[in-house]
Amino acid sequence: MNIAMLLSMAADGFPDRVAIGDRADGLTFAQWRRLADGGAARLGSASPGVLAALAPNGIFPAVGLFAAATAGWTYAPLNYRLPETARKELLATIDPAVVVGPDTENIDDWVAKAGETADGLTGTGFEAADDPRAVAVMLFTSGTSSAPKAALLRHEALFNYIVNTTEFGSAEEDEASLVCVPPFHVAGVAALLSACYTGRRLVPMPSFAPDLWLNTAREQRVTHAMVVPTMLARIVNALPPGGPDLPHLRSIAYGGARMPAPVLERALEVFPNVNFVNAYGLTETSSTICVLGPDDHRAAIASDDPAIRARLASVGRPVPGIEIIVVADGGEPVVGDAPGEIWVRGGQVAGEYLTQGSRLDEASWLKTGDVGRLDPDGYLFLEGRLDDMIISGGENISPTEVEDMLLRHPAVAAAAVVGIPDADWGERVGAAVTLREGEVISAADLRAWLAERIGSLKTPREIALWPELPLTPTGKVVRREVRAALLAD
Repeated sequence: MNIAMLLSMAADGFPDRVAIGDRADGLTFAQWRRLADGGAARLGSASPGVLAALAPNGIFPAVGLFAAATAGWTYAPLNYRLPETARKELLATIDPAVVVGPDTENIDDWVAKAGETADGLTGTGFEAADDPRAVAVMLFTSGTSSAPKAALLRHEALFNYIVNTTEFGSAEEDEASLVCVPPFHVAGVAALLSACYTGRRLVPMPSFAPDLWLNTAREQRVTHAMVVPTMLARIVNALPPGGPDLPHLRSIAYGGARMPAPVLERALEVFPNVNFVNAYGLTETSSTICVLGPDDHRAAIASDDPAIRARLASVGRPVPGIEIIVVADGGEPVVGDAPGEIWVRGGQVAGEYLTQGSRLDEASWLKTGDVGRLDPDGYLFLEGRLDDMIISGGENISPTEVEDMLLRHPAVAAAAVVGIPDADWGERVGAAVTLREGEVISAADLRAWLAERIGSLKTPREIALWPELPLTPTGKVVRREVRAALLAD
């Protein structure tokens, strides 16, 4: 149950199919395995350690992941965009480690040496280490509300996720997946694993820009893509007047952060023939645990039934092998569709950290810290984080509700709502807002517009107009920075 088995199966099943890169002369599945075997031989299996990678999307993350797995090492992709001081802090957390990146061995050289090492291997492959409980991947959480933590994903959890949610060899030979989510995000790791198992070509984008995304998708005949909400919003805004010229595009999956309803509605309008998939998951759950599929999207957008239409704002239903319950403060499942903390369990759920250990309870439930509710048909609706919930004058206020209404205003491009300590109310509602290009509105007028729609209690006492919001590389708002800035003001 080593994840390296996924690459071996692909290399045996469709060795000459292009796996990574250009459809004409990209890396084949057989060549991918050869490089991974060479990388594993370079690392050596006698003293397993950590392979830390500071690399953008490309050949190295694909080779490094499976080289480490084959050798019995842990693969730790790090945010290469961080300032040097922050990178050193993360590296100190996982020291000792072999580091490949801009400040150490050149990434291209590492891959080249892996190829040279592979030339000296005998036989058709390199025997992978076999310990399903070994840590395959170490990922640092996004740290939107607190400092990042090093989450540990074992081989068995990642393997369970792939075999429960995808089918071996199910991709047609002409299929290609455009990957622009960072390789240090769980979605980036999942993209590599699922491409292997399904046999779908990967088209990695080292950096994202909407025009580049559209051009690459067109030139490479991309059929599938995974984006975060901020990317989708920029793609839609960058479309030419005639709409997208992407005749091969079949599917767009989105996740990693909350999708604003206006952005999704516009995307469904301009991509009418594309299947949309909302994928909700956590680093600690080895990626996706809930999916809102294409049929759900189409039924919701076409329905006059408010309950069905509302599902467009949900994250769908659990994937195979996953159980989800919503739990009240006392630890008992909620009655009906009332909100509570989302608990999850299943073979792909890890819930383990480098320094904090396992967070699974005695019944293997992971308390996610996300607040949500389940409708009568099992669709899960997210309402934010437990630590983001604002309690003002004894009333619970969901930041997402206020943000959604702010985004309905035609002048607002993005919004972040947080609780600010208040001597009288415990917390008061504060917001940071960015405006659309060319739009002008005062904070007072925006407050008045909001109060008419959601009432004075939920309307932010302060609205700061900023040129941009602080975001993680995957498009999540860093709320602790918003809160600190508003508090300082």
